[in-house]
Amino acid sequence: MTAPLQMSAPEIGGRRALTLALLSLVMTVVLPVAGLAMSAFGTIVAFRDTRALSRAGAGIGMAATALAISVVAFLIAGLFTTVQIYFADELNAYTECRKGASTSTAEDQCFAQFKKGFENKTGFPWPSNVPFPG
Repeated sequence: MTAPLQMSAPEIGGRRALTLALLSLVMTVVLPVAGLAMSAFGTIVAFRDTRALSRAGAGIGMAATALAISVVAFLIAGLFTTVQIYFADELNAYTECRKGASTSTAEDQCFAQFKKGFENKTGFPWPSNVPFPG
């Protein structure tokens, strides 16, 4: 049996951090809460790689890019998660309504109910040029 391959941060050159950052950005779009956790982990790894690379005198370009991407992914995931939590009742009611809707008219009524809930919660009217994904 052979020993696992051990590589230090200067040898990897920030690729690990960049991979985690890009995966956290993708995960943010797919599942915001998981993207939030993954981007926090990616930020820590990118910060550690940046420090290790700068101490070794190697280029920190990839690690610094990973740090920036991870921070952006964290902010986006935080925003998405906050919106999902804030509108949880309206989104759940819309989902349940759509399950029972068998016609397009019933689906339109579900959307109208969601828009009304949005307007009541925020105090702003639903923008007329913003379609709702259905």
